[in-house]
Amino acid sequence: MKYPEIDRYASIRSPIHQFDPRAKIITFMALIFSFVFVNELSLALLGLAIALLILIISRMPLDFALQRIKWVFLFLFPLLIIMPLTVEGRQLFDLYGIPVTYEGTVYASLIIIRAMAAVTLALTMLGTTRFDVTIKSLYMLKIPGSLIQMLMFTYRYIFVIIDEFGRMHRALRSKGFEPMTNRHGLSIVGNMIGMLIIKSYDRSERVYQSMIAKGYTGNPRNLMELRLHAKDYLISMCLISIAIMFHTYHLVLP
Repeated sequence: MKYPEIDRYASIRSPIHQFDPRAKIITFMALIFSFVFVNELSLALLGLAIALLILIISRMPLDFALQRIKWVFLFLFPLLIIMPLTVEGRQLFDLYGIPVTYEGTVYASLIIIRAMAAVTLALTMLGTTRFDVTIKSLYMLKIPGSLIQMLMFTYRYIFVIIDEFGRMHRALRSKGFEPMTNRHGLSIVGNMIGMLIIKSYDRSERVYQSMIAKGYTGNPRNLMELRLHAKDYLISMCLISIAIMFHTYHLVLP
């Protein structure tokens, strides 16, 4: 079974991998917020190009990244169909008597491109650092501990839940069950999901009691020492400068 490991290629050597994870989180988040708030299509395209360039510099396999980015595009693609038909503006052409507007097309494209740029940056940020190091970095950046623990346990036990679901599905298939969309098939799938939720809840209680018994305090432990170097400051300044320039370009251009 394939697992949705976000840090599968965190051991690759590249400038992005060697970037201090704390500085990486801060600078990449600055870039993400900068890209998602641009209001011009040309700037959004430039932001997407920069995000793809950073992804290429990270040397992560493009197929690994595109397999995850494509789901965001497929989720947002209906906007490119709906918004040109519903947003008022200058008409481009008629589609069976319904006007397709320029403003709707541009606005839908802007939303999709901004989202693609943000997801590409987030994937690069998380995929170039081991997950446990990312958790420690968030803790050192004074992110609320409860939020960090929720993120940590969600990522850790999603694989356990996937395995549990796979075992339940194989058990049903061995008894002759075939997925169907009728009432009987949907009721069986619903019962299976309900059992999965109950088992997950029971497991969480056992894990919680076990961790309390072992003295867990909520602070992530990691033997890696994080230390900022001159190159980390330089990369941070360059990326944050790009984020600032996206919103101040009109002040410097004639």
